[in-house]
Amino acid sequence: MDFSAANTSLWNIMLQMGLLSGILLVANILRRKIPFVEKTLLPTAVIAGFIALFLRAFDWFPVKLELLEIITYHSIAIGFIALSLQVPEKRSEAESGGLVAAKSGALIVATYLIQGFFGLLITISLAYTLMPNLFKASGILLPMGFGQGPGQANNVGSTYENLGFVGGQSFGLSIAAAGYLVACVVGVIYLNYLKRKGAFKNLSSRNYSESLDVAYFQSEKEIPVSESIDRFSIQIALVLFIYFLTYLASLGLTNFLTASAPGLAKSLSPLIWGFNFIIGSFLATLFRGLFKLLQKAKLMTRQYPNNYLLARVSGLAFDYMVIAGIASIEIKDVQDLWLPLVLLCVVGTVVTIFFLQWLCKKIYPGYYYEGLLSMYGMLTGTISSGILLLREIDPHFRTPAAINLVTGSSFAIFFGAPMLLFIGLAPESDTMLFLTVGMIFVYLLALVAFILKAGKKTRKA
Repeated sequence: MDFSAANTSLWNIMLQMGLLSGILLVANILRRKIPFVEKTLLPTAVIAGFIALFLRAFDWFPVKLELLEIITYHSIAIGFIALSLQVPEKRSEAESGGLVAAKSGALIVATYLIQGFFGLLITISLAYTLMPNLFKASGILLPMGFGQGPGQANNVGSTYENLGFVGGQSFGLSIAAAGYLVACVVGVIYLNYLKRKGAFKNLSSRNYSESLDVAYFQSEKEIPVSESIDRFSIQIALVLFIYFLTYLASLGLTNFLTASAPGLAKSLSPLIWGFNFIIGSFLATLFRGLFKLLQKAKLMTRQYPNNYLLARVSGLAFDYMVIAGIASIEIKDVQDLWLPLVLLCVVGTVVTIFFLQWLCKKIYPGYYYEGLLSMYGMLTGTISSGILLLREIDPHFRTPAAINLVTGSSFAIFFGAPMLLFIGLAPESDTMLFLTVGMIFVYLLALVAFILKAGKKTRKA
């Protein structure tokens, strides 16, 4: 085999990954050394993504678009599998908050729904007035970009592009990129506004380092450091094996649908592949439960998943997902879609703030501002931007707000299942589109009713 530079197939991927990594390092320097950039609170990966997007616009970034799309697609599944494999910590009832976790999950999905409802109203209105060629269902990309980030914006945008939405993938990714700006920049402006109002005191944007003990890195009965295989290798093997099973499960489902219901398969197959991270998360949760059963039966004497290392795997996957997702935006594809893009982002920002202000007071009465800012950051950007805003007013995470982001996201997978149906039905026809808008509104009312009413009878008793 030729190992020289002449063998481009051998070196191309490694060189392109090296270039992406170099941009990430440069972004980290800018984030650390330039006060203005640091004050925006934009995550390093987001800054790197915008740098790469700028370089691509001038053809100074020799990384293939296909590779960027591959990274964006696979990294979201790998990240969620790693998160789902983590062994949950035992918490007291006070920390878990009873129904708070479920209500947080309902709040997350309800915010997706209200973003999708207003997003569809905007794109439908534009399609019937100023932009008759606009893909009417494109408004549902607002919660995909704001609420779920570039991974899902990329997947759903690509699916809609295959259904006739020219520039759908870049449109979705543009919303996700704007979502990061909304989460961090607008979030900081809003935070300072609350500070001037005297809503809270003693804000600090300093970086804190905590003294961590061994238990943070290693739980009881884990693989010893002196084991014949590296502990990190086990984590990678678990994640990639489950991703392999995810592929087989997705393939089996799509083949079954194709054989039994060809018409339904045309609508659902792209969604199954686009949302394969849900299947991966489900399988990872099953494996985690299987490990627990084997340990109780004394058939497994060691705990193989390591929460600290799995968190590093998911962090790595999500960082590269963000860089590749933003960098893969094709500006020329959205130059004719600037009006719906701006309207969706502006209306989405305003609606999200007011909706969360209302419901966070009901769910988090003891730590309203912490709950509000953390949820706002996550539901316009990602969980990392939610944590960034939270650290500004709760640097030591003394409130349960950070926990609610994680536990709420777990419940959101359950509450969010109907979103798959809405995404699939919306582009079918005008009739199905209006039916989808109606179903979104009804489901939104049901979730809000759950948030407002659940647990009240129990407390009175």
